[in-house]
Amino acid sequence: MKETFFITTAIDYPSAKPHIGHALEKIQADVIARYKRSQGFDVHFSIGTDEHGLKIQRYAKKAGKTPKEFVDEMSGHFAILWEKLNISHDDFIRTTEQRHEKVAQELLKKIYDNGDLYKGNYKGLYCVDCETFYLPKDLDENRGCPVHHRPVEEMQEEAYFFRMSKYHKQILEHIQENKNFIIPEARRNGILERLKEPVEDLSISRSADIWGVPFPIDQKFSIFVWVEALMNYLTTIDYPNKKFKEFWPANVHVIGKDIVWHHSVIWGSVLLSLGLPLPKTLFVHGFITVDGQKMSKSIGNVIDPFGLVEKYGTDAVRYFFLREIPPTEDGDFSFEKFETRYNADLASGLGNLVARTLALAKKQQSTINNQQFNNSDFQKLVDETKKNVDESLEEFRFNDALMAIWDIIHACDKYVDEKRPWQATEGQKAVIADLLLAISDIAELIQPFLPETAQKIQQQLQGGEAKALFPRLESRKIDTREF
Repeated sequence: MKETFFITTAIDYPSAKPHIGHALEKIQADVIARYKRSQGFDVHFSIGTDEHGLKIQRYAKKAGKTPKEFVDEMSGHFAILWEKLNISHDDFIRTTEQRHEKVAQELLKKIYDNGDLYKGNYKGLYCVDCETFYLPKDLDENRGCPVHHRPVEEMQEEAYFFRMSKYHKQILEHIQENKNFIIPEARRNGILERLKEPVEDLSISRSADIWGVPFPIDQKFSIFVWVEALMNYLTTIDYPNKKFKEFWPANVHVIGKDIVWHHSVIWGSVLLSLGLPLPKTLFVHGFITVDGQKMSKSIGNVIDPFGLVEKYGTDAVRYFFLREIPPTEDGDFSFEKFETRYNADLASGLGNLVARTLALAKKQQSTINNQQFNNSDFQKLVDETKKNVDESLEEFRFNDALMAIWDIIHACDKYVDEKRPWQATEGQKAVIADLLLAISDIAELIQPFLPETAQKIQQQLQGGEAKALFPRLESRKIDTREF
C-alpha cells in the first residue's frame, strides 16, 4: 500500500464571492498535494465551503433567498474558481451535505457521552462576521472585532458548553513538544502566549432559529458553526470508516492567520475529547493587501481572481502568488508588481528560453537523445536544484523553490550567450541537446507550481506546435476597477 498524505484547506465562508486571498491558500495547498503525488503518496486533498451560521442567514435574507438557496449559489462561485485555477482537490465538501450533518451529530454525541458537555447560560460579545465570541480584552481600540474592526454584538442565551478548559494543559504541552505543529514559529509563539491565561469553556450551541446543523441531544439548539465546520476534516475522509482509519491524522491543515486559535485550541480540544490524535501540522499563511491597503469593499480594492485568470492565464496567477507573496507572512498585490514579475520571469525568462531553444533545435534538427548532460556543470546544477526544491517544499517555502528553479533558467540563458549555438560551429548540437534536457528538467520541477505550463513544454519538446507560453505584456496603466 502507498503511504497516505492528507492535506486540507480551511473551508471558505460563502457570504460573498471569492477574492484573491481565498485563491492564495488553495494554490499553496495544491502545490503540496501535487508534489506529494509526484513522490508516490496516496493523497487526499480536501477543500470546501462552510455554509451555516448567523452571518449566512442574514446575508440570505438581505438577498431575498433562503439560506440554502443562497449558499447553493455562492458555493458555486468557489467551485468554478478552483477549476479555473487548476486546483487538484479530491473532495469539495459542503457543510450542508447530509454526509457532513450525520458526522457532525455523531461526533457531538460522542463528546456528550464522554461527559464534556453541560448546560448553562452564556453572555458574551459576538462578531457575526467571523462567528466568534470575544473577551473585552481581545477587542480592538474601538471595542470592535479585532479581525473585522466592526462593532460586536452582546448576546445572552441558554447554551451547551464544551469543557475546553479540561484540555488546556494537554494542548499546551502538545504545542510545546511539537515545534512543527504550528508553522511559522511566530504563530506558534502567539498561541503559546495566549495559553498562559486560563482557557474558557466554549459555548458549543446556538438557538435552533440560527441556520445550522440541529443539535443532536436537544432540538432547541443548533451546533455552533465554528465547531461543526471543523468537523468537515473528518467527514471528507468518511469518518469512522476505512478511509478515515487510513488517512487520519491530517498531515497538514493549510489555514489563514486569523483562525489559528480555532484550529489549534478549539479543534485540538475537540479531537482530544473524541480520543483522536491531533493533526501533524498547521501551516499558517498571511493576508494579501492591495497596493499596501487591506482589501475592503468600502475602499473598492477587492480583486476578483476570475478577472486575473481571464486576462493573464491560470499559471501566471499561480506563479505570482507563489513567488511574490511570502508563504507565512502578509504580502502585497499590485498590477505593477504582477506585470513586472510576469514579464521578467515568465515572458522574458521561462517563455523566452523555451521559444528560442526550440527554434534552434528545429533549425539544427536536434532532439533530446541523451539522458545526461554533455556539460557536467549543468548536471550538478540540476541535481542541486532538485534537492533544494524538495527541501523548500517540505518546509512550505514555495518562493525559495521557484527561485532555485529559475537559477537553471538563468544558467541556460548564460549558456546560450556564451556558446552561441546559432553559429555553425562544432559542438553546437551538444549545446542544444543540453538546453533541451535542461528544459525537460525544468518542466518536471515546475509541475506542482505551473501544471499547465509543464504539460505544454513537454508537448513542445516532443514535437508539438511551439506557441508562446507567456506573451509579453505591453506596459499600460491598469484600472483596478476592471477587476
